[in-house]
Amino acid sequence: MAEAVPEEELTIPRAAMNKMIKEIVPSVRVANEARELILNCCSEFIHLLASEANEICTQQQKKTINAEHILGALDRLGFNDYRTDAEAVLKDCKAVAAKRRRQSTRLENLGIPEEELLRQQQELFAKAREEQAAAEQQQWLQLQAEAQMSLQQQHGDAPLNSEDGEYS
Repeated sequence: MAEAVPEEELTIPRAAMNKMIKEIVPSVRVANEARELILNCCSEFIHLLASEANEICTQQQKKTINAEHILGALDRLGFNDYRTDAEAVLKDCKAVAAKRRRQSTRLENLGIPEEELLRQQQELFAKAREEQAAAEQQQWLQLQAEAQMSLQQQHGDAPLNSEDGEYS
């Protein structure tokens, strides 16, 4: 069974709260005490809303709190003004979830086993490494040829004897 987490640890991360404050009021400085108060109010609101939604869920003899329970809790607690915004956010969340599901099934709809896709990927990586090595080798040979030509020009066009590295 899961251990109970002390209530003082159940807060919104400060970095997330600071980011939200900065996005909402970018031109206003907010004192640390005010930030702490906002953090505590948010945590208390979430606790109150979750408790009320849990009560609705229990009354309906359900075991899982769903979005309708949260919307009902907003109404019961007198936050009806937020319902429209909450429904819009819920609609957005459902759209994002549906998009994720569609994207995850695209791979499955290819009809190619994951192992085969992995094998093909490894082949492509190996081919790319070979092409890169060949290009680097070609570049190295070109640099050597240019260096040899430069040396020949510096030493009066005397050919370089490649076996002993001396000029003839």
